[in-house]
This record gives sequence, structure tokens and C-alpha cells, in this order.
Amino acid sequence: MDFNLHIDRTRSNSYKWDNRAAVFGTEDVLPMWVADMDFQAPPAVSRAVRERVEHGVFGYTYPSPSYYESIINWMQNRHNWKIEKEWIQFCPGVVPALGLIVEMFTEPGDQVMIQTPVYPPFHSVVENHGRELVRSPLLEQDGYYSMDFADMESKMAGGKIKLLILCSPHNPVGRVWTREELQRLADLCAKWNVLVVSDEIHADLVFEAGSHIPFASLSEDAAQRSMICTAPSKTFNIAGLNTANLIIPNKELRVKFSKALEIHAMGSATPLGLAAAEAAYREGAEWLDALLDHVRGNMDYVCDFCEGHLPEVKVRRPEGTYLLWLDFRALGLKGKELSSFLIEEAKLGLNSGDAFGTDGDGFMRMNLGCTRATVEEAMRRLEAAIRATSTNKK
Repeated sequence: MDFNLHIDRTRSNSYKWDNRAAVFGTEDVLPMWVADMDFQAPPAVSRAVRERVEHGVFGYTYPSPSYYESIINWMQNRHNWKIEKEWIQFCPGVVPALGLIVEMFTEPGDQVMIQTPVYPPFHSVVENHGRELVRSPLLEQDGYYSMDFADMESKMAGGKIKLLILCSPHNPVGRVWTREELQRLADLCAKWNVLVVSDEIHADLVFEAGSHIPFASLSEDAAQRSMICTAPSKTFNIAGLNTANLIIPNKELRVKFSKALEIHAMGSATPLGLAAAEAAYREGAEWLDALLDHVRGNMDYVCDFCEGHLPEVKVRRPEGTYLLWLDFRALGLKGKELSSFLIEEAKLGLNSGDAFGTDGDGFMRMNLGCTRATVEEAMRRLEAAIRATSTNKK
């Protein structure tokens, strides 16, 4: 697979490319924002989808035994986690699953904790259901983020926090939580009887093999109080096929989540999504390893470029995801002013950090799931814009 092959995604109704005017106010930006990659899916996925299309009948479909087997084997081989078929619950997407969980497992007036800065839907799925959002900001030192256990416990001690939404690996800061960190978190949740839903959609996108620890694999108690959100969508760039799976060891939680799917009529799978996901899990490991090498190279390029040419932009190499968290605070720009500078002067379309929480103000998220040529062009634009601004201020 040539990850440096340019594929024109315009005129394909691509949210990332064809929606630039709506998102950024202009089409004249290089889009490196929303978390999908500019690469074709693994050949095995395309082949499986073509074969399914050639069948020609696309009626109601359910996951086959081989579909479940592919997930079980992937979790064992990639994450050393032995799961059971009965634990797997299909869902069209992780964000819809989060909404269902907030609605089904909490009541109005309950508190739900998140660790900011974090993926924007974590905020909205709580607030849109009328629950009280409790933020526990991550601790940041020289671009390295860690959990604030003292802050979390002080807030859990109030007794109103019923659910914690964990991002693991973390989007946008790129942390892959260690076993020790996750265990401390699990101990806190056990002490204060807090349920955990762990969004592990980026679990396969880690740069050290085996470094991701599924939260439910920590202990029996962690397994019984958690629901793990997984999907092939980010890993294999098939987000548009709406295929995700929750892994829920606790039968009571599993039945309750299944009921939520039934209430909202959201349990149906698409034939193309199922075919793509199974093929990806069965035959996509080699492709994924090559992808990680390419993304790691892109990460190194941007980090080295900033260090050598743009010391005003601080960045730390992430441990996972294809997303880079850039610190622009040294420029003295934040919020809309920073976004406007990048859009109008650098012609770059990135995710504004303040969308991830107030502690993300002054940061931007850059998607490096793209060709090296795209990365190089982005850094040329950024350097030129910053240098022009510096000259104008003199």
C-alpha cells in the first residue's frame, strides 16, 4: 500500500474536503481536521465490499458467527484480551453508543465526568441529555498530559458522579494510558461506585505494539463496571460504513444497553459495513502495521520541523492516534483569533483546541493521516504565515 499516493477526495461528498466552505468559510484551506484519513481502505476490505455489492441484494442483515470470531481473534492477537461472543454488542457508531449510555445509565441531575481537553462529543452527549457535566482537567507539563487523580477523587466524593467517559487512547493529546494509570482510575471508580464507558476507538493506532490496555482487562471488577467502545472505523478508514461494537462483560449492563438500542431502533447493521469490518479484522494487520510506520514518519516530520524552524509552535510526539496536538500559545493567539490566523494566513483547516474544552484554548489538532506531501505543504504554509506575521509586527 502506497500511503503517499494522492487520491482526489473532492466531489465525493467528503465531509473533510467538500465541506470546507461550510466549516472554515472558504474552500481555500488544506483540510487536516476531522478524524478520517486520506488513504484507501485495506485491499481486503475493498475486495470484500465489491464481492458483497456483486451479490446485488442488500436486505436486512445481522452479524454472522464469523463476524464475531474476527473481533474475538483481533482482540486476542492485538491486545492480548480474551473476550466472549456474548459480550459483543453491535452499534452503528461509538458516539451514538455514548449517547445511549448516558441516557440509559444515568438520570437527570446525575453527574458525568470527562477528562479535558477531550473529543467534543464527550461534552455534548452529556449536556444534550440534561446531565451535569463534571470536567477533570488533565495535568500538562511540557506537552505531556497525565490524569489528575486528586481532582477526580475530590469530585467523585460528592457522590453524584455516576458515570465516567474515558478516552483511551486519548484524543486529542495522544496519550496511551499505562496499566498503572488505568488501575488507579479503576480503583477510584470502584471506591466511589462509578460506572465507566471507555471509548477505545483509537486502540489499534498505537506506536508501541501492545501498549494499549483495554480498561475491562484490568481486573474482574473493572470488567464488571465498564463498557468498552470499539470500532474498525478509525483503524482502517471506514468510518462512513457505520460499524462499531461495544464489548460489555457484565450481563446486566449488556441487557440494559441492548434495550436502549431497541428503544431507539438502532441495532441494525448494514451488509457492506459488516463485510468491511470482518475483512479488516481478518486480513488488515499487515496493512495497519505499514500505516503506523507512515503516520509515525509524518509525526516525526512535523515535530522535527517545529523544533528546527518553528520554535513558537510546541508539540510532543504522541503515543497513539494519527492526531497531533499543537500548542500555539507562544504566538499570543487564542480562540477565534488563532483559528482565523490559520485559515486566512496559513490556509490551513485544523480543529480548534477550544472545541475540546477551555483548557484546549491556544491549541489546534492536526490530522496526519495523509500523504507526506500534504504534511510538507502544511508546514510550508504554517512557517510562511508565522514569519510574515513576525515581520509585520516589527
